[in-house]
Amino acid sequence: MYRKEGDIAGDPGPAGTTAATGLGPLLVSLQLTDSAFPSGFYTLSHSLEGYAQAGAVDSESLPSLLADLLLHGVGPADATALALAHRATAAGDPETVVRIDEHLFATKLGREMRQAATRTGRQLLDLGHEVFGHPEIGDYYDRVVRREAPGTQAVAAGVVYAATGVPVRQAVAADLFAFCVSFAGAALRLRLTDHRTAQTLLRGAAPVIETTVDAALRRELDDVGATVFASDVMSGRHERAEARLFAS
Repeated sequence: MYRKEGDIAGDPGPAGTTAATGLGPLLVSLQLTDSAFPSGFYTLSHSLEGYAQAGAVDSESLPSLLADLLLHGVGPADATALALAHRATAAGDPETVVRIDEHLFATKLGREMRQAATRTGRQLLDLGHEVFGHPEIGDYYDRVVRREAPGTQAVAAGVVYAATGVPVRQAVAADLFAFCVSFAGAALRLRLTDHRTAQTLLRGAAPVIETTVDAALRRELDDVGATVFASDVMSGRHERAEARLFAS
């Protein structure tokens, strides 16, 4: 018969809880970046499928493409917006979060990228409110449902991370790592790499993630926007492709 851990002989009780050990924010980050978390983020290729369809990427060029997307795409745009939304949420300023959300949405040039960002963002807020129960998450989800904010994935992540007490630097790093895992997973499905090499790809991205995090934390709202025009072109081609594995 199941018994509570505190009823088991030798159980440490409260001293073994996440509150006592300070692991709460880390465990939230691990849960949100897990591919099993059903936000839909791992259904995206982040334009990689478009590159593959055009024959513009192979196993050797994958690390360079990922680094460029981090440094010049998701870093200046999504990661920066996440950091700003995190700070605004922590300060109890949802109106500023809406402005950040609208700004980020406006920088996404292609319909496919806008739809992918808002679909995954809305799902993250909906599920995040159910899982974590913090009112800030539910309140912002209600704004998105009422069409008062677009609900982009990065801003949604900023709200969820701030509400759950994850520090802003850790939050940005976690979301960038999730991007890299999603990218590597897409590369696997597109047969551009194998499981072992994908892990090398992720490890190689670590210093790029650190650089990207540091830059994102220094930017202001006027700086939000990507400069990966080839990725925009590939995404535009991808949304008109006859067959697609990924939503972006």
